[in-house]
Amino acid sequence: MDPQSTPGRPADAATVPQVSTVSTTPSPPAAPRTPATVAVIGLGTMGTGIAEVLTRAGREVIGIDIDDTAARRAVATLEASTARAVRRERVTERERQDALARFRTFRDLQAAADADLVIEVVPEDYELKRQVFAELDGIVRPDAILATGTNALSVTRLAADSRHPERVLGLHFFNPAPAMKLVEVVSCVLTAPAAVTAVTELARELGKEPIAVGDRPGFVADGLLFGYLNQAAAMYESRYATREDIDAAMKLGCGLPMGPLALLDLIGVDTARTVLEAMYAASRDRLHAPAPILGQLAEAGLTGRKAGRGFYTYEAPGSAAVVPDVHSPAGAHETAAGRTVRGVGVAGSGTMASGIAEVFAKSGFPVVLAARSLEKAEAAKARVAKSLDRSVKKGRLTAEAREAALDAITPAGTLDALADVDLAVEAVAEDLEVKRQLFATLDKVCKPGAVLATTTSSLPVVACARATSRPRDVIGMHFFNPAPAMKLVEVVRTVLTADDVHATVRAVCARVRKHPVDCGDRAGFIVNALLFPYLNNAVKMVQEHYATPDDIDAAMKLGGGYPMGPFELLDVVGLDVSLAIEKVLHAEFRDPGLAPAPLLEHLVAAGCLGRKTGRGFREYARR
Repeated sequence: MDPQSTPGRPADAATVPQVSTVSTTPSPPAAPRTPATVAVIGLGTMGTGIAEVLTRAGREVIGIDIDDTAARRAVATLEASTARAVRRERVTERERQDALARFRTFRDLQAAADADLVIEVVPEDYELKRQVFAELDGIVRPDAILATGTNALSVTRLAADSRHPERVLGLHFFNPAPAMKLVEVVSCVLTAPAAVTAVTELARELGKEPIAVGDRPGFVADGLLFGYLNQAAAMYESRYATREDIDAAMKLGCGLPMGPLALLDLIGVDTARTVLEAMYAASRDRLHAPAPILGQLAEAGLTGRKAGRGFYTYEAPGSAAVVPDVHSPAGAHETAAGRTVRGVGVAGSGTMASGIAEVFAKSGFPVVLAARSLEKAEAAKARVAKSLDRSVKKGRLTAEAREAALDAITPAGTLDALADVDLAVEAVAEDLEVKRQLFATLDKVCKPGAVLATTTSSLPVVACARATSRPRDVIGMHFFNPAPAMKLVEVVRTVLTADDVHATVRAVCARVRKHPVDCGDRAGFIVNALLFPYLNNAVKMVQEHYATPDDIDAAMKLGGGYPMGPFELLDVVGLDVSLAIEKVLHAEFRDPGLAPAPLLEHLVAAGCLGRKTGRGFREYARR
């Protein structure tokens, strides 16, 4: 993502030449001419990246910045990046020299006079941008296109204040511009279609994936991203979880390239606050109201990597290397001695239960896999066998290790078989009453001192604990699906959980090679509390006809580095499951912004639950 702006910045194109007819047969409309000469105003991180993309694609680039240091730094950056490309044999030395020759820098906006396209990438200040556009009106050719790189301010307002509003649009590249494929082409009600077409074609010629969006703060990618980042900041501010655990949870639990707090530091805390302020002004959604900690850090000058300190502390301003500070973990989890765990019981027979049993068995624990019948327990063990077979075929496991893991699992048709285990892990249906009844039974069956864990992803752990006579022994162990592959476990303490129980579970996680993160007993824990509002907001975008599922999925994968787009993920998780979690979050936090999107409710009511039913936000071939 982007430090000095937000993840991305725009680029533009030229106008459509008017073609006269010479006969009674209508001529086809002329194709828009894509810009050959582009002026980039503002040579910070994003402006420099855009200039590199353009020069390497054969465009003449006029770089303009009133700061000579910024201009020199841009030239040096381009020289270094093209030199790396030569070393990696991506371009020849001749091509490198040609690209460098196409980039010239100036201090004065007059240099943009002959540009076909001007891309403004100055700081996110409306008055500054308005002044730039007002001056350009008197400098550039009438057919030149003016693009703003804003992702928070109104493109419509900038266009309305311009002498030629029809040629003003937004072009939102993502940082680092040379690597990121997504470009959001932002038009408003005043923008001429020819300008949009020309800029869109330019983006394709640059090797980018353009998506067309309307003018609203954040557009698609940042509109979804910044709400999620804001909630992560608020979660940290409330001391619900540490910065390290929040970031690890989202990376390991969702496959994201960066944790939200590290990403805020990269983008810039001040930039994030500016974007959120604009989003809140437009939406009045409390989820967009900047978390107070963002303002506090920004006012203190702790704006992230560029300042050397934000949520984390860095070696130096601009460095990516995190160094320890007063908030760094320092053995806090080793204060209590844990209990000895020799044998593990897993209650359940579904996908999650068999996956958890496999995790423990592969790590050398004897496992009792207990279900409602011996037949169900044996079917669950057979599922483990198939999973282990796949691992052997892929070379991840030896045949001997497969046999040892299978031998470690004992199927049982009654919970009485868990009488001697040291850790009992419940993995049954996500129904509170079912879980409460199961914990009441475990309370009677399991020996004193056994740790009782629930794998719930959204229900209150303390409700399970209160169903027993030993609530101090109860804790949450939220594995992620598929359990054998996913490294994350959310360790959920209630207000009643004993310290040694918490220490025991963390030690067990280490033995099974999982990464534990600590959190309190509230709806969604870390991952789901941050993930599902983001998914819900994506549904609202479609519901409001702002963007299509395909464009939104492309925006988050190409612009945010997400492994799956929100609608792909919703269809995989199941729309009914997603709706249930949204309802739990809304009931717990009572925030109107967390109310499930009506479109999600309608699809669930219609039986369109995603891949498992053959139709959700998309249709799937029946197996």
